[in-house]
Amino acid sequence: MNKNINDFLNYLALERNYQENTTIKNYELDLLQFAEFIQNNNLNYLKLQKDDIRNYLKYLDTLHYKNASVSRHLSALRSFYAYLVNQNIIPDNIFKTISSPKKEKKLPNFLQYSEIEKMLDVCQKDDVLSIRNLLIIETLYDTGLRVSELVNIKLADIDEKRKEIRVIGKGNKQRVVYFGDYESESLEKYLALSRPVLLKDKHNDYLFLNHLGNKLTDRGVRLIIDNIITAAAIKHKISPHTLRHTFATHLLNEGADLKSVQELLGHASLSTTQIYTHVSNERLRSVYLNAHPRSKEEK
Repeated sequence: MNKNINDFLNYLALERNYQENTTIKNYELDLLQFAEFIQNNNLNYLKLQKDDIRNYLKYLDTLHYKNASVSRHLSALRSFYAYLVNQNIIPDNIFKTISSPKKEKKLPNFLQYSEIEKMLDVCQKDDVLSIRNLLIIETLYDTGLRVSELVNIKLADIDEKRKEIRVIGKGNKQRVVYFGDYESESLEKYLALSRPVLLKDKHNDYLFLNHLGNKLTDRGVRLIIDNIITAAAIKHKISPHTLRHTFATHLLNEGADLKSVQELLGHASLSTTQIYTHVSNERLRSVYLNAHPRSKEEK
């Protein structure tokens, strides 16, 4: 079996032009692990039965492999056995009939309101970049925008009087998001004191600018937030998307209906938004377990 595995890996590297060494290395590790299982169980890898594959999946389960890792193993085996079929070594690829496990749904990470306040406090300075950074945090938390949507806001998209921003989301779909008084004040200050300095007598239609007067990029926003997180001494991992998760979670915790949150986030499907109800339910469960006198055994 090992010879066929080596031939397959060479085929990937040469004929299929797989240039990424990591992909080939992962295939090699997964296939060699399968070969070891075959040898230890005295199986013929060219005449596998479905029960043999089920037993292998059970074996991976005993190793506490997550669904994503099991799916990767199956993908490697499907490709390897497809190669064996193409080489006329076996007649059929049995792995084509084996479904990959469903991906685990990870609950989105979100911030407590006290952590949002720490991030805002870090930006409470009067230099041009702090004024801009405060508006970035205010906007992400107030609107639930994706970073790609944030950096593409143009001045013409903002209605300051109605406190609305028109954005183009995924699938080129347009929607309107709203902001409150705090962001309104930050926006006014940024437009009056910060943006003109950053602009440097250039012309630029975009709201958020970098220190060179050019449009701020996704990467630029991530670096800004990383620096704010460090300064705020927040320990757990946070990305710009965490603020989007926080926006949705806080709305639901405060009684917003799911359909409204879906519209504000720009989700095409309600099922995508429903993951935030799990976050809210986990919070409610925690509150119950900590507060109700009969929710746990007496110590």
